[in-house]
Amino acid sequence: MRGFNLIVVYHQSETKMLMCRRKKDPYLGLCNFIGGKIEPGEDHLDAAYRELLEETAITRGDIELIHLMDFTYYLSDCYVEAYVGTLKHDVAVAGDENELYWSGLEENFFDGEKFAGEGSIGHILEQVRLNRERRRL
Repeated sequence: MRGFNLIVVYHQSETKMLMCRRKKDPYLGLCNFIGGKIEPGEDHLDAAYRELLEETAITRGDIELIHLMDFTYYLSDCYVEAYVGTLKHDVAVAGDENELYWSGLEENFFDGEKFAGEGSIGHILEQVRLNRERRRL
């Protein structure tokens, strides 16, 4: 089964989060979280930090990632792991993979015309909100 990850990165102010606009399929032109492939045999948390560094220049020292949830797509023979973290300090993000930008938190992240994932971005952010209210994040 192929593995992928996605990473929800909050600005240290917690008033915005890092998103990307996809430059290729799937979801060409749509907004998404940062993420990528988990290599065979690679530690999953290490894979999340590797993708984050490759796509944004954010290092392991800049953020602590928490494994939030997983999605398994049996008919597509793949799974996706979701991680979340808040930057410890201001970081100049940079990357060539996709167009990076800071999004406000007031967006309708269930909007399939703008956001990738058929509503999963909205679902993930709702789980982050609920767990923050319960002081688990």
